Amino acid sequence: MNPINRIITIANQKGGVGKTTTAINLATALAAIGEHVLIIDLDPQGNASTGLGIDRRDRAVSSYDLLMGTHSVQETVLPTAVPNLSIVPSTMDLLGFEMEISQQADRVFRLKRALTQIALPYSYIILDCPPSFNLLTMNAMAAAQSVLVPLQCEFFALEGLSQLLETVNQVKQTVNPGLDIQGIVLTMFDARNNLAQQVVNDVRTYLGDKVYHTLIPRNVRVSEAPSYGKPAILYDLKCAGSQAYLQLASEVIQRERRRKAA
Repeated sequence: MNPINRIITIANQKGGVGKTTTAINLATALAAIGEHVLIIDLDPQGNASTGLGIDRRDRAVSSYDLLMGTHSVQETVLPTAVPNLSIVPSTMDLLGFEMEISQQADRVFRLKRALTQIALPYSYIILDCPPSFNLLTMNAMAAAQSVLVPLQCEFFALEGLSQLLETVNQVKQTVNPGLDIQGIVLTMFDARNNLAQQVVNDVRTYLGDKVYHTLIPRNVRVSEAPSYGKPAILYDLKCAGSQAYLQLASEVIQRERRRKAA
């Protein structure tokens, strides 16, 4: 039996919402509390790979090769500086993926097939998607059990969220009946900003307990960390952003326990 407990897609078609920051730091926080975690970087920009210190020269094989079926997970995975955390890195080759397989009947299920061919020793697999709804994101949603949505505390947040929830619903109806919303993570929260608090209230009114209690604050140390090739939790464990991601990881695990017990 495959030991994977959860495959979580982190997605939002809007850029600049803290998607990759959330992927890196949630994965690191889960690893820090003893979970075995794999990130698969599906964004051609490769920010998750860079943010975890994977030099571009070391990406001889990547998520592109995994999706194309020429290499397995074991052949594409690399260790990171974080114990218990590995990554399948990304390269710009992903830019050609959609064009190359657009006529293939299994084009939506490439990632799912790669992840289910053999047993993998991870309790969580985190899929970091590009900031658009394309064939890469579709593969991620087809392979995952749930979608975690980072949502910036700004004026247009709810508008973009409605579009994403509709997309998830369409994927659920067409290619992955088991897909669900893992939760909404409110990011870049500034307690001094009345609008940010209003967004928090609106999202919680709209989605109730789907919204995590943890608020990810705007934090300079979290923003600095990727330039050093480190997740914020390694760069500055005590900063507010790192502490928030540790709290988020705890919430994710608690929700998983409740889901399994239900």
